[in-house]
Amino acid sequence: MRILHRAIIAVVMVIGAVGGPASPASADAPAAVAKVAEGHEHTCAIGTDATLWCWGGNTSGQLGDGTTTNRTTPVRVGDATNWATVDAGTGHTCATRTDGTLWCWGGNFRGQLGDGSTTNRTSPVRVGTAATWADVNAGSNHTCATRTDGTLWCWGFNRHNQLGQDGSVYVATTPLQVGTATTWRSVTLGFAHTCATRTDRTLWCWGDNSSGQLGVGSLLYKTSPTQVGTATTWATVTAGYTFTCATRADGTLWCWGENGYGQLGVGTTYQTAPVEVGGTSWAGVNVGNDTTCASRTDGSLWCWGNNANGQVGDGTTTHRFTPVRVGTGTTWTSGIAAGYHVCAVRTDGSLWCWGANWSGQTGDGTTISPRLITYRTLP
Repeated sequence: MRILHRAIIAVVMVIGAVGGPASPASADAPAAVAKVAEGHEHTCAIGTDATLWCWGGNTSGQLGDGTTTNRTTPVRVGDATNWATVDAGTGHTCATRTDGTLWCWGGNFRGQLGDGSTTNRTSPVRVGTAATWADVNAGSNHTCATRTDGTLWCWGFNRHNQLGQDGSVYVATTPLQVGTATTWRSVTLGFAHTCATRTDRTLWCWGDNSSGQLGVGSLLYKTSPTQVGTATTWATVTAGYTFTCATRADGTLWCWGENGYGQLGVGTTYQTAPVEVGGTSWAGVNVGNDTTCASRTDGSLWCWGNNANGQVGDGTTTHRFTPVRVGTGTTWTSGIAAGYHVCAVRTDGSLWCWGANWSGQTGDGTTISPRLITYRTLP
C-alpha cells in the first residue's frame, strides 16, 4: 500500500470563475482523471494511468488504504495499475480491473462486499473467482455488477427485493444472478431499488417503489425486473436515493420518483412514470441522494435539486427545482458524480469538486463545508 507523499494540487475557486480550469501550481505532471465516483462522504477516481485513488470519510474502510482514518487528500488504493471501473456506495467501494476481476472494500454489515462475510474490509477483497466482470455499481447496502456474458448479479441487502430475488433471500453475502437474461448492458442502484438497461435499449427497474422511483406508473414494489414503459431507445440510467433519471438516444433526459427538492427538474411533485426534463441535447447524467447533475453536448454542465451543501454549484445553498448552469465552462464531460458533494471531469482530465466537505471529500486538504468549487488533480 502506497500513501500519497506528494502534495495535492488544490485551488479553491469561486463559482463565477469556473469557465476554465486553473493552472497547476506545481512542476509535477499530474495524472489526468479518467473516471470518478462518489459515496455519501467519500470520493474515488481512476487516473488515465489506471491507478486508483480515494479520499474523504473512511470510518468503514471505504477508502481502501488499510485504515479507518479520514483523508482530506487522495490516497492510493494498492499499487495496481489496471483499474478499469469504480463505483462508491454509501460506505463501501467496488471496482473492476482490466483482467476482469472484481474487488470491494469498506462497510459490509449487509454483505454488500460479496466476499461471503459481513466483516468490514479496509483493503480490497476479491469477489469470487470469476474474471469476467464488466462493470459494477455500489448502492447503500447492496451491490450489482454485469459480466461480459451479459448476465447481471446482485448481493447484499434484499429487504425490498432490490437484488431481484424473492422474499426467501434477506441478505446475500455472495453474488446471485438476476433471472436468466444474458442481455444486460448497465446497472444502477438507489437506496433500495435497482434499474438496468439491456442491449436492446429497454429499461428495467425493481425493488422499493414507495416514491415511484421504478417508473412503472404506480407505487407498487416489484420483486423482479419490470420494464419501464415500452421505449427501446434508453442510453444511460442513474439512480438516486429514491428517484431515477435516464437519457435516451435522441438526447432527451427523463426523471421520475421523489421530487421534494426538485431533483426531477420539473417542479416539486413526485412522478411515478418518466417525465421529460427540457431540451434534447443531454449527453450524460448522474444523480445521488436528492441532487441531479447533467452535461450537454455543448460541454455545459447543469445541476438541480437539493443544494443545502452548495452541491448544485451555483454559489448558493438554495434548492433548485429546474436545471441551473454551473459556471460558463463548455468542456465538461459526462464523467459526473453527484450527491451531497459533486465531482466532475473536464476534457483536459482535470477534476472539479464542490459541495459537502465535512470529511474532506472534495479532496482539497480541508474540511471546510460547503465548498464552492475546488479544482484538484491526482498526483
